[in-house]
Amino acid sequence: MKSIFNSKSRGNSRGALKQLGPLEQGLLEALWSRGTATVRELLQDGYQDLAYTTVMTTLDRLYKKNLLTREAEGRAFRYAPRVTREELHREVAGEAFRQLLDASPAASLPLSYLVEILTDRDAQLLDSLRELVESKRRELRNRESANRRDSTDRASANRASANKETE
Repeated sequence: MKSIFNSKSRGNSRGALKQLGPLEQGLLEALWSRGTATVRELLQDGYQDLAYTTVMTTLDRLYKKNLLTREAEGRAFRYAPRVTREELHREVAGEAFRQLLDASPAASLPLSYLVEILTDRDAQLLDSLRELVESKRRELRNRESANRRDSTDRASANRASANKETE
């Protein structure tokens, strides 16, 4: 999956995502609920205690972090979320796991912590993890099997082509 964050939203180390501040989170939530909005519409919908320029600057920051799109509408912009709430959560969680795995010399250590946390939280989560792992293994086996068939088919075609050339 292509990262939803542009390179400017990453720090020097691979995968360091900037956290969203409370106002950024609130405005993003409002846009997920509304679909699209201008600064003025957001101010009318519950952010009237903030200055117009504060909301405008915050939306511009979210746009520069590649989380919003915007289209000119008169002298203002209409903003819309570039990603769904689920896509953002998936990207952030994935980045956290990558950082965790990168931080440990042995990948099994953070994985064992994950299993412990899941067990403490809810044993059903451990069953869900097992099902996800088994599903991913099946997917990988099917992909490997298809790749082997493709390479065998190409080799057979190359041999047939070579045999025709020698005749």
